[in-house]
Amino acid sequence: MGSLREMLASCCSCRTLQALLPILTWLPKYRLSWLQMDLVAGLTVGLTTVPQALAYAEVAGLPVQYGLYSAFMGGFIYTVLGTSKDVTLGPTAIMSLLCASYVGGNPVRAVLLCMLCGAIQTTMALLRMGFLLDFISYPVIKGFTCAAAVTIGFGQVKNVLGLNNIPRGFFLELYYTFYRISEARTGDVVLGLLCLAVLVMLTWMKRTLNPRSEQDTTVARVAHGLVWGTATVRNALVVVAASLVAFSWNAFGSPVFTVTGKTSRGLPPFRIPRFSETTPNGTVISFGEILEDFGGGLAVIPLMGLLESIAIAKAFGSQNDYRIDANQELFAIGLTNIMGSFVSAYPVTGSFGRTAVNSQTGVCTPAGGIVTGVIVLLSLAFLMPAFYYIPKASLGAVIICAVAPMADYSVVLKLWRTRKQDLVPFLTTFLLSFWEVQYGIVGGVIVSGLMLLYNIARPSIKVSDHGVLVMELDSGLSFPSTEYLSRVLYTQALQASPPKSVVLACHHVNTIDFTVVNELRNLSQQFKLRKVGLIFSGLQSSVLEVLLAADLPGLRHTDCVEAALTILSSNTLSD
Repeated sequence: MGSLREMLASCCSCRTLQALLPILTWLPKYRLSWLQMDLVAGLTVGLTTVPQALAYAEVAGLPVQYGLYSAFMGGFIYTVLGTSKDVTLGPTAIMSLLCASYVGGNPVRAVLLCMLCGAIQTTMALLRMGFLLDFISYPVIKGFTCAAAVTIGFGQVKNVLGLNNIPRGFFLELYYTFYRISEARTGDVVLGLLCLAVLVMLTWMKRTLNPRSEQDTTVARVAHGLVWGTATVRNALVVVAASLVAFSWNAFGSPVFTVTGKTSRGLPPFRIPRFSETTPNGTVISFGEILEDFGGGLAVIPLMGLLESIAIAKAFGSQNDYRIDANQELFAIGLTNIMGSFVSAYPVTGSFGRTAVNSQTGVCTPAGGIVTGVIVLLSLAFLMPAFYYIPKASLGAVIICAVAPMADYSVVLKLWRTRKQDLVPFLTTFLLSFWEVQYGIVGGVIVSGLMLLYNIARPSIKVSDHGVLVMELDSGLSFPSTEYLSRVLYTQALQASPPKSVVLACHHVNTIDFTVVNELRNLSQQFKLRKVGLIFSGLQSSVLEVLLAADLPGLRHTDCVEAALTILSSNTLSD
C-alpha cells in the first residue's frame, strides 16, 4: 500500500507535471515585459504564416484554405506542450510535398493522413522512440532537402508562367512545362518575375542590414526598424500588393492574371475525419483500402515531420542557450496533427523560416504561437473573400524564395573534403527523390545502413611484425566481423611459413558477442595444433569477463603488448 502511494505521489509530483506540461515551467515566471515581445513576434510570424500557408496548400495540391486550416492549431497546442520558445508548427514545403505524393490533392485523404500521422507520432512519443532519428544520417537529410527544394521550386514555375493542367511528378512537370512554354500568359510572367525580384531584394536587404547600435540617432533607429520590419513580412506585403493589382485589373474588366479563385468562407467545422471515401460514381473506398494506398507514407511522413521539427528546435536551442526534449517535441507534434485533423488540417511540423522570424523578432516564450494562431483564425473568419484575387504567380514566387535556401549544394564540397564515402547516401537520396520522395529517403537510409554494417563487418586491423604479429583492433567485435577477423588471423599467421604467434591488441575493444567467442575458440585450437601462441593484450574488464565465462581454452592475456611479446619470446605462460 505504501509503495502504491509513493508511486502515485511520484506521478503527480511537480517535476513530472512540468515534464508533461512544459508551460508550467515558464508561465508562473511570466513577466509583463515579455508580453510585448511575444505579441510583436506572434503578429510578425502570423503575417508571414498566412501567405505561406496559402502557398504550401498549392504545393500539397489542395485548395488554398486547407493551408490556413493547418496553420493555427500548432500555435495553441505547442504553447502548452512545446519545449522550445522559438519553434512554430504549421504547414511546410517538405511536408506539403510529401502530402501531395500520397494523397494526390484529395482533401479527405489529406485530413485522414493528418490524424494517422499524429496518432503514430504520439504513440512513438509515449514509447520514447525519438532515438529512431539516430538512424537517419546527415547526408541523407541534406540529399532529401536539396532534392525537395528543386522539386518544389520547379513545381511553381508553371504558376509563374500561368500554365494550367500540368501533370504531377517532377519529370512530367519538367517535360510539359518546357513543351507548353509557348502558352505562358504574359500577365502572370511579368507579375511573377516582379514578385520574385522584390522578394529577392528584400531578402538581401535584411541579410545585409547592419546591427542596430546604441549610438544610432532616433531617425536611424526608426529607419532601421522600418527596413527590418518590411523585409521580415515581405511575403505578406508582396501577396497583398499583387492581389490589389489583380483586383484592379479585374475591376476594369481585364483579367490578365490567373487567380486563386473561390475559396470556402469562414472557420472550418470541428468534426471527426472521415475514415472512408465515396468517389463521384458512388463507389465507397474503405478505410483498409485507403491505408493500403498510403503505404510507406505512414512511416515516412511521421518520421520526416519529427526530423524536421527536432532539427530546427535543436538548432535554435543551441543558438539561444536552452535544451529541448525530443520525445516531448514528438508528443506536441503528434497531438497537433491529431487535433488539427478535426479542423481539416493536413500534416504539419516545425517551420525553419517562420521559426527564424520568431527568434529574430525576440520572442520570449511559446505564447507567441497563440498570437499567430489568432491571426490565422481572423484571416479565415474575415479575409477569405479577398483571397479570391490572390494571383497564383505571387504564391509561386513566395514558395520559390522560401525553398531556395534549402538547396545548399555547398554540402557536396564539404562531404568531399571530410569523408568522400558520405557522398554515396547523399547522391542516392538526392537522385531517387526526383523519382519518388519516399524512395529517396528509404534508399538513402538503406545505403547508410549498409555502409554502417560494412564498417562493423570489416573492422580496421592494424598489423605489425615484430617476429610475432601484433594485430591492433580499433573497435568492438560482433558477429558480422567474425569471418573477416578469422580470415586475417588465418592467412597472415597460420598460413605463413613458418606459422607465427599473434598478439591481439584489444585496448579499443569494449564489446564482444558469443559468435566471436566461438570463432576464437576454434582459432585457439588451430594455433595450438601449429604450436604457435595467441595472446590477448589490454582486455577491458567487461570483455575479459565474457571470455572467462565462455571458458575459452588456453586463454592468455596481458595488460600490454610489450608484456605479451616478452611472454612469447620467452615461451612462458601467463593467466
